[in-house]
Amino acid sequence: MPMTDGTGPKREVSDLVTLSDKIKNLPCVTGIALMTVSISPAFAGSADHLWSEDPMTRCKFAAPASLTNGPTFWTGTCVDGKATGTGMLRRRDGNRAGPAFFGQMKDGLPQIGVVDLGDGYQVVTSSDNDADRTEIEPQARIDAFRTAAGAARQVGAKYAAEKNTAASQHYDAIAKTLELQVE
Repeated sequence: MPMTDGTGPKREVSDLVTLSDKIKNLPCVTGIALMTVSISPAFAGSADHLWSEDPMTRCKFAAPASLTNGPTFWTGTCVDGKATGTGMLRRRDGNRAGPAFFGQMKDGLPQIGVVDLGDGYQVVTSSDNDADRTEIEPQARIDAFRTAAGAARQVGAKYAAEKNTAASQHYDAIAKTLELQVE
């Protein structure tokens, strides 16, 4: 006996079709899909890394674990769509600057550098994901801070070339602070 109150299988299918049509017309679905893709762990064939994308340049990278998830911006070279070379990954929450990784990237992966957490530093090397480590070889620590200082100077030079004196001086001061960590 057919149902006459409008419920049942025909009504459920009709509701799904209507819902599907409405979702297709929502502009935010594209944004949600892009956000989902931008943090996909399966980018470039690697399930070991959580991949992110710079919201401005679309350059892709796997941020060090201690940088935390959220909007992250790459200041440096982007080769074949991936952060490469010396530069900075900066976490941002709105207009507020968060922790930053200063160092060397290769094919979107951190190679060596330092995360400035604001209240301390975390050394990052390509041999780990910088999580739950208690010790690091002294030479690796020295190399990481030297690389980070060079990256901060490079970011400062970028801002100097853009005539942004305040930002240039800020990153030059960070470079000096990073250099002091190896003395």
